[in-house]
Amino acid sequence: MNNSIPNNIFTKVGQGVLAHRRLVITIWVLLFLAGGFGASRVVGRLSYNFATPGQPGYVASQKILRHFGNGGQNPPAIAVIAGVKSNNSASVARALMATARQYPTTRFVDSFNAPRLDLLQRGDEVVYLFGGPPTSLAPSAVPNQITAQLVHDLPSLHVALTGEAQLASAGKSSGLGVLAETIVAGIGALAILAFVFASLLAIIPLVIATVSILTTFLILLGLSYVTSVAFVVEFLVSLIGLGIAIDYSLLIVTRWREERGNGLVNQDAILMSMATAGRSVALSGITVAVGLLALIVLPVPLLRSTGIGGVLIPVVSIAVVLTLLPVLLSLVGERLDWPHRKIAQGGSPTWHRIGTVITGHAWPSLIIAGALIIVFASPIFGIRLGQDQAGSQSSSTSAAITYHGLLHAGYTPGILSPMEVIERPTQSTNVASIVRSTPGIVAAAHPNGSAGTRTGLADVIAIPNVETVNSANFAPVNALDALAGHNPSIIGVAGLGPNDLDSTNAIYGQTPLMLGIIAVLTFLLLSTALKSIVLAIKAVIVNLFSLAATFGILTWFWQSGHLSKLIFGIPATGAITFWIPISIFAFLFGLSMDYEVFILTRIREEYDLAHSTRIAVVNGLSRTGKLVTSAAIILFLAFASLASAPLTDIRVLATGLGIGILVDATVIRGIAVPALIQLFGPLNWWVPTWWPSRAFNEANGVSSKSLNDVPVAR
Repeated sequence: MNNSIPNNIFTKVGQGVLAHRRLVITIWVLLFLAGGFGASRVVGRLSYNFATPGQPGYVASQKILRHFGNGGQNPPAIAVIAGVKSNNSASVARALMATARQYPTTRFVDSFNAPRLDLLQRGDEVVYLFGGPPTSLAPSAVPNQITAQLVHDLPSLHVALTGEAQLASAGKSSGLGVLAETIVAGIGALAILAFVFASLLAIIPLVIATVSILTTFLILLGLSYVTSVAFVVEFLVSLIGLGIAIDYSLLIVTRWREERGNGLVNQDAILMSMATAGRSVALSGITVAVGLLALIVLPVPLLRSTGIGGVLIPVVSIAVVLTLLPVLLSLVGERLDWPHRKIAQGGSPTWHRIGTVITGHAWPSLIIAGALIIVFASPIFGIRLGQDQAGSQSSSTSAAITYHGLLHAGYTPGILSPMEVIERPTQSTNVASIVRSTPGIVAAAHPNGSAGTRTGLADVIAIPNVETVNSANFAPVNALDALAGHNPSIIGVAGLGPNDLDSTNAIYGQTPLMLGIIAVLTFLLLSTALKSIVLAIKAVIVNLFSLAATFGILTWFWQSGHLSKLIFGIPATGAITFWIPISIFAFLFGLSMDYEVFILTRIREEYDLAHSTRIAVVNGLSRTGKLVTSAAIILFLAFASLASAPLTDIRVLATGLGIGILVDATVIRGIAVPALIQLFGPLNWWVPTWWPSRAFNEANGVSSKSLNDVPVAR
């Protein structure tokens, strides 16, 4: 081994896998094949239910599900029968009764068994169809079947279907599908890799990504037998897994080519790339995992499983990149590096010029970056948490046309989000009447028969005056919760509004703890690896500004609808679904820190050689600027592919992640970070003599310096 190669743990890993190439390939081929089997089966085991154990709305909804078999936190589908008059109302009632008998697991609530709900206006009969918990992203097929049956039984009347789930799906049951989305993103990534390498080496990162994704799905299949796995993990493993595995491969392969251009033989070039870029990959992956592990502290099982499942993405990617990739480079790397393009020894000339300009004008560069961040982040102060408003859905679908017809007929928007007040019936208390007089409730009734009373409990259906789907419209929910707290006959209040309020409280009540965990662990990790307390603190703070800018743009884009209508044909959502910001935070904090690690580790390496902050920044940017830009574009393409999903929530998540990656890789890492490093000067490299990074880096073949050991930065 060349004496210039650092003798650290990653060098030893490289030597180990190169010495056992046949075993390494055999293991990953077997995991690849088994992963193909697991990927086809894990989809059927995913969870689509946002439970919030211990929260009052969730407790009430579970009682409703146990006693009635449906409803609870699940909003009902709404069948609308137009043209109901006195001369045909009897036939409509008979058709509804017959259909209810045909579908015993669905609860029918309408004007015929709950007249005080006032669900008949201008001849439009509204029928609530309460079903069970969702089992997929698509709405249940049962409401469509019921509607078709009513159309058959009532040929002279118009019957249509709407509801929260029907509106949210925008009339689609599926988008491209995860496999198709991954293929589209992979093709885009291949184009970027072909541009970066200008050789057949572009194929290797895709091979690594494929093995990583399928292996992760295999582990997820096993995990699904132990705990619930959120449906969103399927998308994240495929698309974020694709981006992360390619990004990590890109970093190592780029360094391998650089070292070969410096004259090292193939094996020594592999070991040098492992000792340097491999160390950065491990640090980056652990940082991503830290952000996702913080989701585990949240009392929402689906988000906890998202955190656990999400952690697998960087962990598996690290394992594949640090073991299989060196073997592939040793076997076919030189042959695939064709045509042999001469590698620029000084890095990217474009990024060298950018680094020179930024370090030469650090204050103006920082002011420009800061102004952009302030502009991007400013809409965040108006962010609302909750679900999309019905008005934000496509207006051309049958569900949307039916819903707008209800509004035109005089129905309240709250008809989409009725609440269920579960009670123990007593002769002395008329709960339905009390609920009806509650502020924000326009109608309430106790349906007759099994729709209203089962196994000794009664269920009052209450219609609010607003669609209770976000933090701006929770007043009726709070009013009923207050009523339940003072009325011993009322067991609890359930429905879409109570569920959203519970979820918001459960998630964001724990946000300070989550932020603290991420900040402390990230600081300890980076300060140890980068041999700098200042750079670690800066990385955490700058990341928070990056996230604020992302959420501001997301609010402007979706909640206010400035670009959602133009790009997706979807009007302003009015709110950001409660689970999306926290998920974006957990993923984006780690993903954007990837680029921080890529840049800072190379700047640190250049500084140890040159002892000049400015030279280190310029050389570090010239070596990593193109790489970080390419990696960000690849991840952006993955998120753009994810945005083709049928549900608006998935599109919001995808655009948030995509926007965040672009803002972070350009404004933050491309301008603000190098400007700050230049301005901090020698403070960048200060670390106390007692800090554990000394022992860590000395053990890994890296020298440590304190402020007194180095000359003043130039």
